[in-house]
Amino acid sequence: MPQLPISNCIRELRVAQGEMTQLELAKKIGVTRQTINAIELGKYSPSLEVAFKIAKVFGRPLEEVFQYEG
Repeated sequence: MPQLPISNCIRELRVAQGEMTQLELAKKIGVTRQTINAIELGKYSPSLEVAFKIAKVFGRPLEEVFQYEG
């Protein structure tokens, strides 16, 4: 499966947030842990709504969390 043109720094942000787990992040934004895992690994592009929710959890602008490389 080819990598998507969208990368992210979610894992780094989770670690910086006191080792937040994928499950904790998933519960905060209303998705499954598997969804967070797939987004982190670049296997799934989140919806715009999910991307904004993730950025909001970390108090960062969207473009600091996600980068488009297409």
